[in-house]
Amino acid sequence: MTPERLGLLWGITVFAGAGARLLSVLTGLPGVVLLLLSGLLIGRSGFGFVEPLDLGQGLETIVGLLVSLVLFDGGLNLRLPGETIKSIVLRISFIRLVISLAAGLLAAHWLAGLGWSVAAVYSAIVLATGPTVVTPLVKQIRLASPLSDVLEAEGLVLEPIGAVLALSLLELVVGDLHGWRELALGLFARLGGGVLIGLFAGWILSECLKRLKSEGFLGVRLQLTLGILFLLYGFSESILPESGLPASVAAGFVVGQRPSTNANELDELIRELAQLAITMLFPLLAADVSWSELSPLGWGGITCVLVLMLVVRPFAVTLATIGLPLDIKQRLFLGWLAPRGIVTAAVASLFSIRLEQAGVLGAGRLQGLVFLTILMTVGIQGLTAQPLAKIMGLLVDEKSKTSIDSGSIFTGS
Repeated sequence: MTPERLGLLWGITVFAGAGARLLSVLTGLPGVVLLLLSGLLIGRSGFGFVEPLDLGQGLETIVGLLVSLVLFDGGLNLRLPGETIKSIVLRISFIRLVISLAAGLLAAHWLAGLGWSVAAVYSAIVLATGPTVVTPLVKQIRLASPLSDVLEAEGLVLEPIGAVLALSLLELVVGDLHGWRELALGLFARLGGGVLIGLFAGWILSECLKRLKSEGFLGVRLQLTLGILFLLYGFSESILPESGLPASVAAGFVVGQRPSTNANELDELIRELAQLAITMLFPLLAADVSWSELSPLGWGGITCVLVLMLVVRPFAVTLATIGLPLDIKQRLFLGWLAPRGIVTAAVASLFSIRLEQAGVLGAGRLQGLVFLTILMTVGIQGLTAQPLAKIMGLLVDEKSKTSIDSGSIFTGS
Protein backbone atom coordinates (compact mmCIF):
# COMPACT_ATOMS: atom_id res chain seq x y z
CA MET A 1 0.00 0.00 0.00
CA THR A 2 1.43 3.37 -1.03
CA PRO A 3 1.99 6.10 1.57
CA GLU A 4 -0.49 8.30 -0.27
CA ARG A 5 -3.20 5.65 -0.10
CA LEU A 6 -2.41 4.99 3.55
CA GLY A 7 -2.73 8.69 4.36
CA LEU A 8 -6.05 8.84 2.52
CA LEU A 9 -7.32 5.80 4.44
CA TRP A 10 -6.61 7.45 7.79
CA GLY A 11 -7.90 10.81 6.59
CA ILE A 12 -11.25 9.34 5.52
CA THR A 13 -11.52 7.28 8.71
CA VAL A 14 -10.85 10.15 11.11
CA PHE A 15 -13.05 12.53 9.10
CA ALA A 16 -15.91 10.02 9.15
CA GLY A 17 -15.51 9.57 12.91
CA ALA A 18 -15.36 13.33 13.55
CA GLY A 19 -18.44 13.82 11.37
CA ALA A 20 -20.29 11.19 13.39
CA ARG A 21 -19.31 12.96 16.62
CA LEU A 22 -20.54 16.29 15.26
CA LEU A 23 -23.83 14.75 14.12
CA SER A 24 -24.24 13.24 17.58
CA VAL A 25 -23.84 16.66 19.21
CA LEU A 26 -26.30 18.28 16.80
CA THR A 27 -28.97 15.56 16.93
CA GLY A 28 -28.51 14.07 20.41
CA LEU A 29 -28.28 10.56 18.94
CA PRO A 30 -25.82 8.17 20.63
CA GLY A 31 -22.32 8.79 19.29
CA VAL A 32 -21.36 5.10 19.26
CA VAL A 33 -24.29 4.30 16.95
CA LEU A 34 -23.30 7.03 14.51
CA LEU A 35 -19.64 5.97 14.63
CA LEU A 36 -20.71 2.46 13.71
CA LEU A 37 -22.86 3.71 10.85
CA SER A 38 -20.04 5.93 9.57
CA GLY A 39 -17.74 2.90 9.40
CA LEU A 40 -20.33 0.91 7.47
CA LEU A 41 -20.73 3.81 5.06
CA ILE A 42 -17.02 4.18 4.22
CA GLY A 43 -16.18 0.47 4.27
CA ARG A 44 -17.01 -2.74 2.43
CA SER A 45 -20.74 -2.44 3.07
CA GLY A 46 -20.86 1.12 1.71
CA PHE A 47 -18.71 3.07 -0.71
CA GLY A 48 -15.58 0.99 -0.20
CA PHE A 49 -13.30 3.93 0.55
CA VAL A 50 -11.58 2.18 3.48
CA GLU A 51 -10.20 -1.36 3.60
CA PRO A 52 -8.71 -2.05 7.06
CA LEU A 53 -6.79 -5.11 5.88
CA ASP A 54 -4.70 -2.80 3.69
CA LEU A 55 -2.86 -1.94 6.92
CA GLY A 56 -1.51 -5.51 7.02
CA GLN A 57 0.12 -6.61 10.26
CA GLY A 58 0.19 -3.01 11.39
CA LEU A 59 -3.56 -3.19 11.97
CA GLU A 60 -3.14 -5.40 15.04
CA THR A 61 -0.46 -3.11 16.51
CA ILE A 62 -2.42 0.09 15.91
CA VAL A 63 -5.61 -1.37 17.35
CA GLY A 64 -3.78 -2.79 20.35
CA LEU A 65 -2.05 0.48 21.26
CA LEU A 66 -5.21 2.55 20.91
CA VAL A 67 -7.30 0.04 22.86
CA SER A 68 -4.69 0.02 25.63
CA LEU A 69 -5.13 3.80 25.88
CA VAL A 70 -8.91 3.42 26.18
CA LEU A 71 -8.59 0.72 28.85
CA PHE A 72 -5.97 2.74 30.76
CA ASP A 73 -8.42 5.63 30.82
CA GLY A 74 -11.08 3.25 32.12
CA GLY A 75 -8.79 1.98 34.87
CA LEU A 76 -7.82 5.54 35.76
CA ASN A 77 -11.47 6.41 36.35
CA LEU A 78 -12.54 3.10 37.86
CA ARG A 79 -14.40 3.85 41.07
CA LEU A 80 -16.18 1.25 43.18
CA PRO A 81 -17.62 3.17 46.13
CA GLY A 82 -19.08 0.86 48.72
CA GLU A 83 -18.89 -2.89 49.15
CA THR A 84 -22.26 -3.44 47.49
CA ILE A 85 -21.12 -2.11 44.11
CA LYS A 86 -18.01 -4.27 44.32
CA SER A 87 -20.18 -7.29 45.10
CA ILE A 88 -22.50 -6.54 42.17
CA VAL A 89 -19.62 -6.14 39.72
CA LEU A 90 -17.83 -9.29 40.86
CA ARG A 91 -21.01 -11.37 40.96
CA ILE A 92 -22.22 -10.20 37.56
CA SER A 93 -18.76 -10.76 36.05
CA PHE A 94 -18.41 -14.28 37.47
CA ILE A 95 -21.95 -15.44 36.72
CA ARG A 96 -21.90 -13.94 33.22
CA LEU A 97 -18.54 -15.59 32.62
CA VAL A 98 -20.07 -19.00 33.26
CA ILE A 99 -23.57 -18.56 31.86
CA SER A 100 -22.68 -16.48 28.80
CA LEU A 101 -19.89 -18.82 27.74
CA ALA A 102 -22.15 -21.85 27.87
CA ALA A 103 -25.18 -20.12 26.37
CA GLY A 104 -23.14 -18.42 23.64
CA LEU A 105 -21.61 -21.76 22.67
CA LEU A 106 -25.00 -23.48 22.39
CA ALA A 107 -26.71 -20.57 20.61
CA ALA A 108 -23.89 -20.10 18.08
CA HIS A 109 -23.88 -23.84 17.27
CA TRP A 110 -27.59 -24.61 17.24
CA LEU A 111 -28.96 -21.33 15.90
CA ALA A 112 -26.17 -19.79 13.81
CA GLY A 113 -24.71 -23.07 12.55
CA LEU A 114 -21.11 -22.62 13.72
CA GLY A 115 -19.03 -25.70 14.48
CA TRP A 116 -18.47 -26.46 18.15
CA SER A 117 -14.87 -25.22 18.21
CA VAL A 118 -15.61 -21.98 16.35
CA ALA A 119 -18.75 -21.46 18.45
CA ALA A 120 -16.61 -21.68 21.59
CA VAL A 121 -14.32 -18.94 20.26
CA TYR A 122 -17.37 -16.81 19.43
CA SER A 123 -18.82 -17.15 22.93
CA ALA A 124 -15.54 -15.93 24.44
CA ILE A 125 -15.17 -13.01 21.99
CA VAL A 126 -18.66 -11.62 22.72
CA LEU A 127 -18.45 -12.34 26.46
CA ALA A 128 -17.73 -8.79 27.56
CA THR A 129 -19.63 -5.58 27.17
CA GLY A 130 -17.36 -2.98 25.64
CA PRO A 131 -16.15 -0.11 27.85
CA THR A 132 -15.39 1.73 24.61
CA VAL A 133 -19.16 1.74 24.00
CA VAL A 134 -20.63 1.66 27.50
CA THR A 135 -18.61 4.54 28.96
CA PRO A 136 -19.45 7.13 26.26
CA LEU A 137 -23.05 5.95 26.22
CA VAL A 138 -23.73 6.21 29.96
CA LYS A 139 -22.04 9.62 30.07
CA GLN A 140 -24.01 10.92 27.10
CA ILE A 141 -27.38 9.80 28.46
CA ARG A 142 -26.40 10.96 32.00
CA LEU A 143 -27.20 7.68 33.69
CA ALA A 144 -27.35 7.89 37.49
CA SER A 145 -24.04 7.04 39.10
CA PRO A 146 -24.63 3.64 40.73
CA LEU A 147 -25.71 1.97 37.50
CA SER A 148 -23.07 3.74 35.41
CA ASP A 149 -20.34 2.64 37.84
CA VAL A 150 -21.49 -0.98 37.65
CA LEU A 151 -21.78 -1.04 33.86
CA GLU A 152 -18.36 0.58 33.30
CA ALA A 153 -16.62 -1.64 35.84
CA GLU A 154 -18.21 -4.80 34.43
CA GLY A 155 -16.83 -4.03 30.98
CA LEU A 156 -13.35 -3.27 32.33
CA VAL A 157 -13.26 -6.54 34.27
CA LEU A 158 -14.61 -8.83 31.55
CA GLU A 159 -13.06 -7.21 28.45
CA PRO A 160 -9.49 -8.46 29.11
CA ILE A 161 -10.76 -11.82 30.38
CA GLY A 162 -12.85 -12.36 27.25
CA ALA A 163 -9.98 -11.42 24.91
CA VAL A 164 -7.45 -13.66 26.68
CA LEU A 165 -9.91 -16.56 26.91
CA ALA A 166 -10.78 -16.20 23.22
CA LEU A 167 -7.09 -16.31 22.28
CA SER A 168 -6.55 -19.41 24.42
CA LEU A 169 -9.53 -21.17 22.81
CA LEU A 170 -8.29 -20.12 19.37
CA GLU A 171 -4.88 -21.64 20.08
CA LEU A 172 -6.60 -24.82 21.24
CA VAL A 173 -8.62 -24.95 18.00
CA VAL A 174 -5.62 -24.40 15.70
CA GLY A 175 -3.44 -26.84 17.65
CA ASP A 176 -1.02 -24.45 19.36
CA LEU A 177 -2.29 -25.68 22.73
CA HIS A 178 -2.94 -29.29 23.60
CA GLY A 179 -5.66 -30.06 26.09
CA TRP A 180 -7.62 -28.10 28.65
CA ARG A 181 -4.79 -28.13 31.16
CA GLU A 182 -2.53 -26.09 28.87
CA LEU A 183 -5.46 -23.79 28.11
CA ALA A 184 -6.08 -23.11 31.81
CA LEU A 185 -2.39 -22.52 32.51
CA GLY A 186 -2.09 -20.15 29.55
CA LEU A 187 -5.19 -18.26 30.63
CA PHE A 188 -3.99 -17.72 34.21
CA ALA A 189 -0.47 -16.86 33.06
CA ARG A 190 -1.68 -14.17 30.68
CA LEU A 191 -4.24 -12.65 33.00
CA GLY A 192 -2.13 -12.91 36.15
CA GLY A 193 1.08 -11.90 34.42
CA GLY A 194 -0.60 -8.96 32.70
CA VAL A 195 -2.08 -7.69 35.96
CA LEU A 196 1.24 -8.01 37.81
CA ILE A 197 3.17 -6.23 35.07
CA GLY A 198 0.49 -3.54 34.94
CA LEU A 199 0.56 -3.01 38.70
CA PHE A 200 4.33 -2.61 38.62
CA ALA A 201 4.21 -0.20 35.67
CA GLY A 202 1.42 1.76 37.35
CA TRP A 203 3.52 2.08 40.50
CA ILE A 204 6.53 3.32 38.51
CA LEU A 205 4.37 5.83 36.62
CA SER A 206 2.69 7.08 39.80
CA GLU A 207 6.09 7.56 41.49
CA CYS A 208 7.33 9.55 38.49
CA LEU A 209 4.18 11.69 38.41
CA LYS A 210 4.42 12.30 42.15
CA ARG A 211 7.92 13.73 41.76
CA LEU A 212 7.09 15.81 38.71
CA LYS A 213 5.31 19.00 39.64
CA SER A 214 2.06 19.54 37.80
CA GLU A 215 2.45 23.30 37.39
CA GLY A 216 3.89 23.98 33.96
CA PHE A 217 4.71 20.32 33.27
CA LEU A 218 1.33 18.95 32.24
CA GLY A 219 2.58 18.22 28.72
CA VAL A 220 5.60 16.34 30.05
CA ARG A 221 3.38 14.36 32.44
CA LEU A 222 1.12 13.39 29.56
CA GLN A 223 4.04 12.34 27.34
CA LEU A 224 5.55 10.32 30.18
CA THR A 225 2.21 8.59 30.77
CA LEU A 226 1.79 7.67 27.11
CA GLY A 227 5.41 6.54 26.85
CA ILE A 228 5.15 4.18 29.81
CA LEU A 229 1.70 2.96 28.74
CA PHE A 230 2.75 2.07 25.19
CA LEU A 231 5.99 0.50 26.45
CA LEU A 232 3.93 -1.49 28.94
CA TYR A 233 1.63 -2.75 26.21
CA GLY A 234 4.47 -3.67 23.86
CA PHE A 235 6.48 -5.43 26.58
CA SER A 236 3.46 -7.35 27.86
CA GLU A 237 2.46 -8.50 24.38
CA SER A 238 6.01 -9.56 23.55
CA ILE A 239 6.23 -12.00 26.46
CA LEU A 240 2.54 -12.92 26.96
CA PRO A 241 0.22 -12.32 23.98
CA GLU A 242 -3.04 -10.54 24.92
CA SER A 243 -1.69 -9.69 28.39
CA GLY A 244 -1.41 -6.04 27.38
CA LEU A 245 -5.13 -5.46 27.95
CA PRO A 246 -5.30 -6.49 31.63
CA ALA A 247 -1.94 -4.75 32.15
CA SER A 248 -3.36 -1.46 30.84
CA VAL A 249 -6.40 -1.61 33.13
CA ALA A 250 -4.23 -2.49 36.16
CA ALA A 251 -1.77 0.36 35.48
CA GLY A 252 -4.55 2.91 35.12
CA PHE A 253 -6.20 1.70 38.31
CA VAL A 254 -2.98 2.09 40.33
CA VAL A 255 -2.35 5.62 39.06
CA GLY A 256 -5.95 6.63 39.66
CA GLN A 257 -5.97 5.33 43.23
CA ARG A 258 -2.87 7.24 44.39
CA PRO A 259 -3.86 10.82 45.31
CA SER A 260 -0.25 12.01 45.34
CA THR A 261 -0.02 11.62 41.54
CA ASN A 262 -2.54 14.43 40.91
CA ALA A 263 -4.06 12.18 38.26
CA ASN A 264 -7.13 14.40 38.04
CA GLU A 265 -5.13 16.95 36.07
CA LEU A 266 -4.19 14.29 33.53
CA ASP A 267 -7.65 12.81 33.50
CA GLU A 268 -9.23 15.27 31.07
CA LEU A 269 -6.38 14.97 28.55
CA ILE A 270 -6.30 11.18 28.75
CA ARG A 271 -10.08 11.09 28.34
CA GLU A 272 -9.92 13.26 25.23
CA LEU A 273 -7.19 11.05 23.75
CA ALA A 274 -9.26 7.96 24.56
CA GLN A 275 -12.25 9.54 22.82
CA LEU A 276 -10.03 10.25 19.81
CA ALA A 277 -8.93 6.61 19.80
CA ILE A 278 -12.56 5.48 19.80
CA THR A 279 -13.36 7.96 17.01
CA MET A 280 -10.58 6.43 14.91
CA LEU A 281 -11.08 2.78 15.78
CA PHE A 282 -14.83 2.33 15.55
CA PRO A 283 -15.21 3.48 11.90
CA LEU A 284 -12.02 1.64 10.94
CA LEU A 285 -13.17 -1.71 12.31
CA ALA A 286 -16.78 -1.26 11.22
CA ALA A 287 -15.45 -0.68 7.70
CA ASP A 288 -14.36 -4.32 7.70
CA VAL A 289 -17.97 -5.53 7.87
CA SER A 290 -19.16 -7.14 4.66
CA TRP A 291 -22.80 -7.92 3.90
CA SER A 292 -21.59 -11.08 2.17
CA GLU A 293 -20.46 -12.35 5.58
CA LEU A 294 -23.70 -11.36 7.30
CA SER A 295 -26.28 -12.54 4.77
CA PRO A 296 -25.51 -16.30 4.99
CA LEU A 297 -26.27 -16.20 8.72
CA GLY A 298 -29.92 -15.40 8.01
CA TRP A 299 -32.53 -15.60 10.73
CA GLY A 300 -30.43 -18.13 12.61
CA GLY A 301 -27.75 -15.52 13.29
CA ILE A 302 -30.31 -12.88 14.24
CA THR A 303 -32.05 -15.31 16.58
CA CYS A 304 -28.71 -16.22 18.18
CA VAL A 305 -27.99 -12.58 19.01
CA LEU A 306 -31.54 -11.96 20.23
CA VAL A 307 -31.25 -14.91 22.60
CA LEU A 308 -28.06 -13.42 24.06
CA MET A 309 -29.73 -10.01 24.41
CA LEU A 310 -33.20 -10.97 25.63
CA VAL A 311 -32.64 -14.21 27.52
CA VAL A 312 -29.03 -14.83 28.55
CA ARG A 313 -28.06 -11.34 29.76
CA PRO A 314 -31.27 -10.68 31.77
CA PHE A 315 -31.10 -14.16 33.34
CA ALA A 316 -27.45 -13.74 34.35
CA VAL A 317 -28.06 -10.27 35.84
CA THR A 318 -31.15 -11.47 37.71
CA LEU A 319 -29.23 -14.39 39.17
CA ALA A 320 -26.24 -12.21 40.08
CA THR A 321 -28.29 -9.55 41.87
CA ILE A 322 -30.40 -11.82 44.08
CA GLY A 323 -30.32 -10.46 47.62
CA LEU A 324 -28.75 -7.12 46.63
CA PRO A 325 -30.45 -3.74 47.20
CA LEU A 326 -31.56 -3.14 43.62
CA ASP A 327 -35.10 -2.30 42.62
CA ILE A 328 -36.84 -3.85 39.63
CA LYS A 329 -36.09 -0.88 37.34
CA GLN A 330 -32.37 -1.02 38.04
CA ARG A 331 -32.32 -4.79 37.45
CA LEU A 332 -34.19 -4.42 34.17
CA PHE A 333 -31.84 -1.74 32.89
CA LEU A 334 -28.72 -3.69 33.89
CA GLY A 335 -30.19 -6.73 32.16
CA TRP A 336 -30.86 -4.78 28.98
CA LEU A 337 -27.75 -2.68 28.33
CA ALA A 338 -24.83 -4.82 27.13
CA PRO A 339 -23.39 -3.45 23.86
CA ARG A 340 -20.22 -4.99 22.47
CA GLY A 341 -17.39 -2.73 21.37
CA ILE A 342 -14.04 -2.19 19.70
CA VAL A 343 -12.07 -4.99 21.36
CA THR A 344 -14.75 -7.46 20.26
CA ALA A 345 -14.52 -6.21 16.68
CA ALA A 346 -10.73 -6.20 16.66
CA VAL A 347 -10.43 -9.70 18.10
CA ALA A 348 -12.97 -11.05 15.60
CA SER A 349 -11.14 -9.55 12.61
CA LEU A 350 -7.73 -10.84 13.68
CA PHE A 351 -8.93 -14.27 14.81
CA SER A 352 -10.86 -14.96 11.62
CA ILE A 353 -7.64 -14.44 9.66
CA ARG A 354 -5.78 -16.93 11.87
CA LEU A 355 -8.59 -19.48 11.55
CA GLU A 356 -8.60 -19.13 7.75
CA GLN A 357 -4.81 -19.59 7.66
CA ALA A 358 -5.18 -22.73 9.77
CA GLY A 359 -7.83 -24.10 7.40
CA VAL A 360 -10.60 -24.11 10.04
CA LEU A 361 -14.07 -24.05 8.50
CA GLY A 362 -16.42 -21.28 9.57
CA ALA A 363 -13.91 -18.43 9.99
CA GLY A 364 -15.95 -16.08 7.80
CA ARG A 365 -19.17 -17.00 9.60
CA LEU A 366 -17.45 -16.32 12.93
CA GLN A 367 -16.51 -12.78 11.91
CA GLY A 368 -19.95 -12.22 10.42
CA LEU A 369 -21.74 -13.36 13.58
CA VAL A 370 -19.51 -11.24 15.83
CA PHE A 371 -20.15 -8.13 13.75
CA LEU A 372 -23.87 -8.94 13.66
CA THR A 373 -23.73 -9.06 17.47
CA ILE A 374 -22.03 -5.65 17.56
CA LEU A 375 -24.46 -4.14 15.05
CA MET A 376 -27.55 -5.36 16.90
CA THR A 377 -26.39 -4.62 20.45
CA VAL A 378 -24.92 -1.20 19.67
CA GLY A 379 -27.77 -0.22 17.34
CA ILE A 380 -30.77 -1.46 19.31
CA GLN A 381 -29.49 -0.93 22.85
CA GLY A 382 -27.67 2.29 22.00
CA LEU A 383 -30.80 3.88 20.57
CA THR A 384 -33.12 2.65 23.31
CA ALA A 385 -30.88 3.26 26.35
CA GLN A 386 -31.80 6.91 26.92
CA PRO A 387 -35.58 6.57 26.37
CA LEU A 388 -35.68 3.50 28.60
CA ALA A 389 -33.62 5.12 31.37
CA LYS A 390 -35.79 8.25 31.12
CA ILE A 391 -39.01 6.27 31.48
CA MET A 392 -37.57 4.45 34.48
CA GLY A 393 -36.33 7.67 36.09
CA LEU A 394 -32.69 6.56 36.13
CA LEU A 395 -31.15 9.69 34.60
CA VAL A 396 -29.33 12.26 36.71
CA ASP A 397 -31.16 15.20 35.13
CA GLU A 398 -34.52 13.46 35.39
CA LYS A 399 -34.49 12.58 39.05
CA SER A 400 -31.52 13.86 40.97
CA LYS A 401 -33.10 12.35 44.04
CA THR A 402 -32.90 8.90 42.45
CA SER A 403 -29.16 9.28 41.98
CA ILE A 404 -28.69 10.46 45.56
CA ASP A 405 -30.90 7.78 47.04
CA SER A 406 -29.27 5.05 44.96
CA GLY A 407 -25.82 6.26 45.94
CA SER A 408 -26.71 6.15 49.63
CA ILE A 409 -28.06 2.62 49.28
CA PHE A 410 -24.96 1.38 47.47
CA THR A 411 -22.45 2.96 49.80
CA GLY A 412 -24.26 1.71 52.84
CA SER A 413 -24.75 5.19 54.30
